[in-house]
Amino acid sequence: MPTFPITIIVRHRRENPKKCSVLPLRGRDDVRILQYPVARPLDLEGYIRLAAEGPELTAADADKGILLLDGSWRKAHEMTAAFAGVPPRSLHGYRTAYPRVSKLGTDPKNGLASIEALYIAYRILGRPVDGLLDHYHWAEEFLKRNWP
Repeated sequence: MPTFPITIIVRHRRENPKKCSVLPLRGRDDVRILQYPVARPLDLEGYIRLAAEGPELTAADADKGILLLDGSWRKAHEMTAAFAGVPPRSLHGYRTAYPRVSKLGTDPKNGLASIEALYIAYRILGRPVDGLLDHYHWAEEFLKRNWP
């Protein structure tokens, strides 16, 4: 059992499972994956929400739980309203390896694949990253770009 709060991932129901980078995390003791919209209210006291905007995530947040909204940037933006009360934390200075192209221009410059954002957050917070990237196709390139 983890010594830190369980990570909660809320996936948009219309997100393509073939493109989902976090579904392989199902069954881990430190992760709970829910579908959006969430059927029942969640107790997110003591959680932070990974976001493109907001104060930067630091080791000072190590005792907090992580909420990760998983979906295209357009869908994640829509989901943010439901979780606006959870303080946002951003990740800066990292580069994605995920080959994404937004035809609508909705991808932020510091945008990351969900699994990339979770991996970075775990590293910053001092949590074990073992197995997080095992099923991520672009893991090697992602690691090379950010920790050469």
